Amino acid sequence: MSYIKRHIEQSLLKANKSFKALLVTGSRQVGKSTLLKEIFPDQNYITFDNPLLLSQAQNEPGMFFLNHRCPITLDEVQYIQELFPYIKIECDKSNERGLFALTGSQSFQLMKHVSESLAGRIAIFELSGLSLREIDGIDFNQPFIPNKEYISSRSHPRKSHSNIWQLIHRGSYPALYENDVDWQMFYSSYVQTYLSRDVNDLTKIKDHMKFMRFLTAMAARTGQMLNYSKVAEQADITAATAKEWTSILEASGLIYILQPFSNSVLRRAIKTPKLYFRDTGLVCFLTKYQSPETAMNGAMAGELFETFVVSEILKSFTNSGLDYRMQVTYYRGKDKSASRESEIDLLIEDGDVIYPIEIKMSANPKLSMINTFDVIDKIKGRQRGLGTILCMYEQPLWLNERTIALPIDYI
Repeated sequence: MSYIKRHIEQSLLKANKSFKALLVTGSRQVGKSTLLKEIFPDQNYITFDNPLLLSQAQNEPGMFFLNHRCPITLDEVQYIQELFPYIKIECDKSNERGLFALTGSQSFQLMKHVSESLAGRIAIFELSGLSLREIDGIDFNQPFIPNKEYISSRSHPRKSHSNIWQLIHRGSYPALYENDVDWQMFYSSYVQTYLSRDVNDLTKIKDHMKFMRFLTAMAARTGQMLNYSKVAEQADITAATAKEWTSILEASGLIYILQPFSNSVLRRAIKTPKLYFRDTGLVCFLTKYQSPETAMNGAMAGELFETFVVSEILKSFTNSGLDYRMQVTYYRGKDKSASRESEIDLLIEDGDVIYPIEIKMSANPKLSMINTFDVIDKIKGRQRGLGTILCMYEQPLWLNERTIALPIDYI
């Protein structure tokens, strides 16, 4: 397989000139190691699959750095957290930048060691699976902030997809875009390895079958508000265990918890977060949608489409080296005068401007789809930006002067 250029490369190369260390986090198989080998081809690369290297790093870290000099790439550093004080020493001994390039999961323990040992010395990046832009080979790397300038810039480097469901079902892991990769075998192996290695590294779960039921129950709820009690009931575990295991999925990069928009003016806003898997192919595998056609016509089609769109938007931020957590939220609430709850799928904040986003698996966008956007007008000190319906319509379509429908390939 030829290397697919990753849009995060420029952010990493820029940070490498300013920081002594880089950390690239992300789930299994998203391409962390391949990425660092590509952009730092002459750098010493160490993977701790070698028992001798792992033993020396764990038991004789000082000797390890005598044998392996900087600049160096260390793969999967969550396994060798004993090295972090010594990485700090190496960083403090030198005025050089770009001494260390690290990869690892987002586990609590790893991030704790990073913040304690390398604060101010390290730049942290998150790598997801391939974005639609990367798959299409489109050289456009701006975060999805749908103002008029973005829409104009995005209109030229774009590729429309006659069947987006092939990509939704396929998933975003780079290995899936190699020739002759069997989808079923890939995800079966992925889940087995995830259970036997990643889950065991984060917590000692004795009953893998229960965790598998939990994982499947979570996949069936992607795009929905997170309800631990319902997940627990289906997986035959307690709500407390469901909450603990959810943190494992989040730490290992399989899911994203979208926080609700918070503002004192919107007192009736619901404070429950929403659940999104980061890879729709994994969701299809876990929920037994064996083909793009069954996924497109199944009961979860709307949630799968929404999950895909949200994931693409988040990638547009991380691939630009930006943290989306404080900028991307959602709204759900109920005014006294309203008969039922209203929801805005995404709110994207850029300074004091809030852009409302509605996601619809429809090729017939209408103004009636965005009746709740005016709730933003109640927030003092904020402006409502251009409202967007991300949908299946083939071209940008202005619905009024404040609202536009965009094809999802504009993300």
